[in-house]
Amino acid sequence: MSYEFNLTLAGDFEQVLERVRAALMEEQLGIVSEINVQAIFKAKMDKDIAPYRIFGACNPKLAADLISVEPNAGTLLPCNFIMYEVAPDQVVVSFMDPVTVLGLAQSEVAQQIAALAKAKLTRVVAKLA
Repeated sequence: MSYEFNLTLAGDFEQVLERVRAALMEEQLGIVSEINVQAIFKAKMDKDIAPYRIFGACNPKLAADLISVEPNAGTLLPCNFIMYEVAPDQVVVSFMDPVTVLGLAQSEVAQQIAALAKAKLTRVVAKLA
């Protein structure tokens, strides 16, 4: 079973990020965390890499439903996705598969919530494609 699904989009990294952010918001998913791997590598190791960021996306209602039934499942949240530049004006956007990740919780509620989250992310990908 795959742990992610992705697509490659044409455009400047920041422009693609704005498109992704807008598509997520249409599905009631907000970006709640952002890690700039490119900046960290430069600051900590003086290593230059192309733009690469890790994001956490969350639908508060789905997260609350899961945590209320299975509090420790919060370790599997939020829905992470990454963006990285593979060439000028070519950006890969890769979403974790919530069905695979929340499958670790092994509960019916977690599986139902995972299916809802994956449906939202699948619609995001369709809007971006």
